[in-house]
Amino acid sequence: MTARNPSDLIMTDLRLAVVGAAGKMGRMLIRAIDAADGVVLAGALERPGSPALGKDAGVLAGLPAAGVPVLSDLDAAFAKADGILDFTMPAATLEFAALAARRGLIHVIGTTGLSDKDMAAIRAASQTATIVQSGNMSLGVNLLAALVRRAAAALGTDYDIEIVEMHHRHKVDAPSGTALLLGQAAAEGRTVNLAEASVRVRDGHTGPRQEGTIGFATLRGGSVVGDHSVIMAGPGERITLGHLAEDRSIFANGAVKAALWAREHGPGLYSMADVLGITE
Repeated sequence: MTARNPSDLIMTDLRLAVVGAAGKMGRMLIRAIDAADGVVLAGALERPGSPALGKDAGVLAGLPAAGVPVLSDLDAAFAKADGILDFTMPAATLEFAALAARRGLIHVIGTTGLSDKDMAAIRAASQTATIVQSGNMSLGVNLLAALVRRAAAALGTDYDIEIVEMHHRHKVDAPSGTALLLGQAAAEGRTVNLAEASVRVRDGHTGPRQEGTIGFATLRGGSVVGDHSVIMAGPGERITLGHLAEDRSIFANGAVKAALWAREHGPGLYSMADVLGITE
C-alpha cells in the first residue's frame, strides 16, 4: 500500500486502546503507552465479569489515574481510539480486526496461535485497516529472523535446522509464535514451504532425520519469558543464533512503536520487519 504523506496527518497524540487490559501484557502495554511520546491511552477493554471492570486503567497498571475506565463493551472502549493494541486469543483478535476494518483503525496484533484461516480473515480486514501483525514484537527477535533467513539461504541442506524454544508454564500454544516466525524465516531463506518442511514431534523409532527439514523443540516451565535458539548443524560444526527475552516490556514497547509507524501508512497487512525497515 502507498504510505500516507506525514504532512497530511494532524499530529496530535495517537489514541490507543488496550485489550486484555487487566492481564500481565495488558498492564505492560498501558505502562508502555504512558512512557512513550506521541501516544495516549484512550480505551481499555476486559472480558465481561472481570473484577477489573470500572477500575481506572492507569491505576490498574500501577500508574497515576489515567481517567480511562476498564470496560467490557467494544464500542464504548474503542469510541475515542485511533488504534488497538492486541495480545489476546485468536477468536478475540478476529473480532477486533473486523471492528478495525469497519472503522479504519490501526490494529497491532501480537496474538499467537493464529491459524491459516485466521490470517486469511486478518488479510481481508487489512483492506480497510492498517494492521501490523507479528509473532513477536521485539526488535531483537526480528533482527534474529533476518539473520536466520540469510544464514539459511547461504547454507545448504547439509546443515540441519532445529529451532528450540522455552516459555513459562502458562503458555497455551506450541510451538510459540516466535518459533514459527523463525521457522518461516528459515523456510524463506531456503525457498521451501514451512508447512511441508517442518517437523514438530519426534517420538519412538523415527528413523534418520530427513534432509532439508526444519525441526522444532518446545519446552515449558517456570516463569521463562522467552528463550529461542536456531541451531544449524552441519558437517563438523554448529552455528547457533539465539535470543533471550528478559522482560515483557520489549514486546509492549515494540507494539507502541508499531502503532506509531502504522499511523503514517495506509491500509494493509504489515510485519515488524516493515516497521523496523529490515525487509529484504
